[in-house]
Amino acid sequence: MYPNRHASAPKSSTRTIAIVAVVCAVVAAVVVMAVRSGGDQAAASQATAGQPHSAGGHAADTGAVGQSATSDSGSDPLKFTDVDRTFLVKVRQAGLWEIPAGRLAQTHSTNDTVKRAGDHLIDGHSKLDQLVREDAKILGIELPNEPTEEQQGFVKQLENAKGEEFDKLFANILRSTHGKIFATIGEVRAATQNDLIRRHARQANQTVMDHMEVLEDSGLVEASTFQEIEEAVAPK
Repeated sequence: MYPNRHASAPKSSTRTIAIVAVVCAVVAAVVVMAVRSGGDQAAASQATAGQPHSAGGHAADTGAVGQSATSDSGSDPLKFTDVDRTFLVKVRQAGLWEIPAGRLAQTHSTNDTVKRAGDHLIDGHSKLDQLVREDAKILGIELPNEPTEEQQGFVKQLENAKGEEFDKLFANILRSTHGKIFATIGEVRAATQNDLIRRHARQANQTVMDHMEVLEDSGLVEASTFQEIEEAVAPK
């Protein structure tokens, strides 16, 4: 009796069929990926179509244009006005006479509040002087190495006074000059387009505010001094 040849398929045939099925599946997957890749490239080409290109054939990075010359605020870090220049000059000259005035307060006064104000002058203007020299160097602005004749006269008055006379002169002269420059700082900060000048004006504003307060704490600033400041800074 012969066996039934159709009772079951040979194992080799079953394996062959399985392999063929796997190959077909892989081929189909490759075809799908190729189609999708072609579509993505076409979409990318359409997205960049019409954009300006550099000489090398690459799309220009418009966000980077001009950043080397301008800040985020749109101002040119090396561009400054005559007002900006004058402001730095005045800050420099203020330090050239107010630091010596602060030192005189330590030797010519016995009033603790006056000595404290002198310490604040030395500390505040030493920091401002360093900053103003750094900023002037960056901007190419020449700074003076001497205070004005009027400021030199203030120092001479203080040098020739001692005790209560010194305290009174110190408090009123310095409160007057600080009040006048304080108004100037606000005008400069409001109008300048230079980021360095903005930073400098902010620091100068804080320093001058501190100095006005410690001078007022002495209790020696007279009403006539405030009147003088008001007349000087009032709109003409």
